[in-house]
Amino acid sequence: MEYFAEHAVAIWVVLLIGFSVIEAVTVQLVSVWFAVGSLAALIASLFKVGVVGQLVIFLVVSIICFIITRPLVKRFSQNKIQSTNADRCIGQTAVVTEEIDNIKASGQVKVNGNIWTARSENGEIIPVDSMVTVIKIEGVKLIVKTEKE
Repeated sequence: MEYFAEHAVAIWVVLLIGFSVIEAVTVQLVSVWFAVGSLAALIASLFKVGVVGQLVIFLVVSIICFIITRPLVKRFSQNKIQSTNADRCIGQTAVVTEEIDNIKASGQVKVNGNIWTARSENGEIIPVDSMVTVIKIEGVKLIVKTEKE
């Protein structure tokens, strides 16, 4: 504790810089609260507040900053699903334009005027000009099943 008391200003400056660098490098709002807490503790150390007081100020300010900014951070960091309208193909009827063979990794269908790479749902070979239903999308491939007559 004596060492900390003698070097408090330097320690808080190093922590402030460290937390700020971490924040700048990660850009994930993981240490900004501690940087603000370090700044508050640094100011307290300049006013000759005791070691325990500095630590309490650091913790309290960091926690308050976290509580205040957390809703804002959650709102901006939520993963937003980007709709591409490709999901409109699901459930649609498509025409096979190239034989679908999962083993040969070949097959194409035309749906809504667009050509897509396709694979069969159960591994069956589906001939050209067959009518299929789009079940799901996996990456850039449509997973299809044959339509029952």
